[in-house]
Amino acid sequence: MLIAQISDLHIPKPGSKTYGIAPMAENLAECITHLNQLSPQPDIVLVTGDISSTGTFTELNYAATLLAQLQMPFYVIPGNHDDRQLLWDAFNGEACPCEKNSFIQYVIDQHELRLIALDSTIPRESGGEICEQRVKWLDKCLAEDNSKPTIIFMHHPPIKCGVQETDLDGFIGSQQLGKVIEKYNNIEAVVCGHIHRPAHSRWHGTVVSTAPSMGMQEVLDLNLETEAFVLEAPAYQLHYWTSEQTLITHTEYLHDCSGPYLFKEYKRIKDK
Repeated sequence: MLIAQISDLHIPKPGSKTYGIAPMAENLAECITHLNQLSPQPDIVLVTGDISSTGTFTELNYAATLLAQLQMPFYVIPGNHDDRQLLWDAFNGEACPCEKNSFIQYVIDQHELRLIALDSTIPRESGGEICEQRVKWLDKCLAEDNSKPTIIFMHHPPIKCGVQETDLDGFIGSQQLGKVIEKYNNIEAVVCGHIHRPAHSRWHGTVVSTAPSMGMQEVLDLNLETEAFVLEAPAYQLHYWTSEQTLITHTEYLHDCSGPYLFKEYKRIKDK
């Protein structure tokens, strides 16, 4: 099974750039084209939040129009830049199969891996939260099948990653979430976004990983003194569930570069 993850799209209104400088809609279109041409093609695409730039329906609807070009099913969860109800409206509930006017969380159970979407947002706040209601919902979902390999996807990583978005913005309910996670040994990973960087860590018996943004890469400052980004090539992650039942994650940057060069052909030239 092959799962693509795109995150932190920050799509602006049509005809504009995010923060006036980042071509995020164009970046998304480029990633979609790349995913559609992949072989093997992903079975599913997870969109892990911050789909819009400022949370308006216009931006979310524009993102929905772009994502509709994907040739495989995709599913969305909100980030701190999104309004969860406007998100549901823009995607008509199809890419977020849950009840309207509720948390955007649900289970996808028709693949080799069980996928659980978890809503970690707080309205109008940057930090994340998993409240008691959401913890109980997750525990119930996990208890329904404690043997099938499972991935949880959410926007905020529930750990401090050495960046302002986690260490200063915070995450309410991390300990309670961790206690639920460690009860189950079939959770292969918790995949997130939010920090605009690829990172990973062991946590409560599983792995927490974050995907890069679609082109706005966070500048790493472990002193937590600067919050800045640079414009980079569009990027996404591929989570590959192998025939040996191992989850391997690759980060793919769509750089303009020379190549590819076949090792055997290039070596033959060098040996002459």
